[in-house]
Amino acid sequence: MTAVLVSAAAFLTTLLGGWVAQHIGDRRHLVLGLAAGLMLGVVAFDLLPEALRAERKVLFGVPAALLMFVLGFLVLHIVERSVAIHRAHEGEYAAHTHPLASPHPHGHHHHPGRAQGVGLTAGSALVGHSLMDGFAIGAAFQAGSTVGAVVAIAVVAHDFADGFNTYTVTRLYGNDRRRALSLLAADALAPVTGAAVTLAFTIPERLLGLYLGFFAGFLLYLATSDILPEAHSPHPSRTTLLCTVSGVVFMWLVIGLAAR
Repeated sequence: MTAVLVSAAAFLTTLLGGWVAQHIGDRRHLVLGLAAGLMLGVVAFDLLPEALRAERKVLFGVPAALLMFVLGFLVLHIVERSVAIHRAHEGEYAAHTHPLASPHPHGHHHHPGRAQGVGLTAGSALVGHSLMDGFAIGAAFQAGSTVGAVVAIAVVAHDFADGFNTYTVTRLYGNDRRRALSLLAADALAPVTGAAVTLAFTIPERLLGLYLGFFAGFLLYLATSDILPEAHSPHPSRTTLLCTVSGVVFMWLVIGLAAR
């Protein structure tokens, strides 16, 4: 039940991300830089160590948990290269669909139906990611309250970025505000639903280790290949880098204090 209550924070931050997407100016790079730092910290300091403790099997000289870590990274990389699910890559298609006269999603551009479909597909994919995030919270709390707490922090930070991107990419490809808000609401409910699913069964420790390894690869890809480029491309500033480093240090302190 704790996992479901904690996932409510992800619900709120997803909505907050969507709200910020409508109102923030050019400071979103600072928030995304911090989110990436939190995700990097939880991968290195908690998820991977816990995955290796839970699953000690070695396959051809490599721990199975690390193989799942690489698999998680590659799966998201393959999916993202195939369908361009994140806003960080929407510029690759923008030149073919519409002139980006304004970086803000408030402007009304006329797009072909195909471009609107790209926006809806991207937003729907982010909803699926948030569902997996909620499942990760539930799985992590089954591994222990400390693991659950730090994973929850990473997921909450990640879902802010997801909420931001869900609203922005849906609007940017020509969908109206109502569609964007509908997808944002679905994205907010997804982590709660995912966490609730884990209440129905207990994950065996070995499978839990494999899943945590997979999710670590998933988070690492989002942080390094999506959120960090998104944070730095419009504003390559020292402040953004400082926010990222602060996020990593914060996770180190959280995990260190929790282990005492």
